[in-house]
Amino acid sequence: MTTTILAFLLCLAGFVLVGVLSHRYARSSSSDYLMASSSIKPWLAGLSAVATNNSGYMFIGVIGYTYTTGLPAVWLMVGWLLGDFIMSSFVHRRLRERTASTGQNTFPGVLANWHGTDFRRYRRLAGLVCFIFLGAYAAAQLNAGSKALHVLFDWPLWAGAVIGAFIVVAYCFAGGIRAAIWTDAAQAIVMIVAMFLMLWVAVDHLGGVGATWQQLNAVSPDYMDLWPGAVAGLASPWGPTLFILGWLFAGFSVIGQPHIMIRFMSLDSAASTNRARLYYYAWYVAFYLAANSVGLLSRLLIPETEAFDPELALPTMAVDLLPPVLVGLVLAGVFAATISTGDSLVLACSAAVTEDAMGKTQKLWRVKTATLTVVALALGIALSGPQNVFDLVVISWGVLGASFGPLLLVYVLGYRPGEGLAIVMVLAALAAVYGWTRIPLLAEYYEGMFGIVVALAVFAGARMLGLCGPRKGE
Repeated sequence: MTTTILAFLLCLAGFVLVGVLSHRYARSSSSDYLMASSSIKPWLAGLSAVATNNSGYMFIGVIGYTYTTGLPAVWLMVGWLLGDFIMSSFVHRRLRERTASTGQNTFPGVLANWHGTDFRRYRRLAGLVCFIFLGAYAAAQLNAGSKALHVLFDWPLWAGAVIGAFIVVAYCFAGGIRAAIWTDAAQAIVMIVAMFLMLWVAVDHLGGVGATWQQLNAVSPDYMDLWPGAVAGLASPWGPTLFILGWLFAGFSVIGQPHIMIRFMSLDSAASTNRARLYYYAWYVAFYLAANSVGLLSRLLIPETEAFDPELALPTMAVDLLPPVLVGLVLAGVFAATISTGDSLVLACSAAVTEDAMGKTQKLWRVKTATLTVVALALGIALSGPQNVFDLVVISWGVLGASFGPLLLVYVLGYRPGEGLAIVMVLAALAAVYGWTRIPLLAEYYEGMFGIVVALAVFAGARMLGLCGPRKGE
């Protein structure tokens, strides 16, 4: 156990060192703290976006979901990646261009000033939405790290959350978003090595690929059926189709996530967006496939019981199959996933509080104070009780995607909605997501899908009624 802890702590120390070293390149300004002075290279932005997207949700949530669901869980990956790719194809470059032309340091700030008009009320509303749901999202990451440490070291559930919070504060204070991006890139490498290590060891333990496949097919009659038979009480094809469509919209929602979009906003130029996307998707596809595979294999290695939490499948496998040093590496991968997303969420939330809610660029010390405050609040939520990581991430993701994604899409398509319409779109999305979660039959499907559809419907209705400015070129 001592060897495992030492290996784990050495990896964490390495992450902190990378973040602290970024201080050599930092400038004493809020713009550099939040945007790295728009100087990030494409490969760094791509790997950082992957690490930020593949949070504790991937190591803890997705593997647990696949453990329970079986092969149909792959549709979550297919829908998500396809939706993400479609939207990013024409959004990333335009967003980077508008970031340069508006001179804003935050995602809501760019949206509020997209056409050169300052939507102050919209920006404050967006800042409030970011504060609440980015904070909840950050709490989920700290909770995921706590779960892993609890299983591996039998430490109390609060220990992982406290350690994660300390690390995030340490290197965010040192270098802001630059430190986060640098450490994200290092963490992305550790994450994928850890995931593929678990995949290789598990297959070897089960007797090879052929034997593993036979055992998977023997789990249950529908465990390895690619097409789910029913979802949330709705028989095929309606339930599965709605499920897949929901995760396609979850992929669409990436363009509404401030903590991910800021990576592409911080690129050294708009011309770098395609190269950043190449790194992003190559890494993402490989990592997601490995995570789904590990989730399936965990079902063969860990018996399903009422007492077992499926979200603890990966750390449990690591303890059972790996020598102590490699257990430490895998745990570092899990923890890297949580803090690589946590730091991004904290910084985006800090920006929302200081620059969006307050409506103007703030002094650096105020932004850092906000960072400390956000971390404290996220830690408080994480320590308040055991939340389901998967559910907490999905609801936060859905709200953010539905609140900001539709407006960004409307802008990119050349439309000019006024501030009132932009605010109504956000409020309608929030109401739709909340209403969706209140309906038991629909609660199993992605909440953000209905929010996105409703927000776009509000825009379409306003345009039909002549309540929207003309499209570019009209």
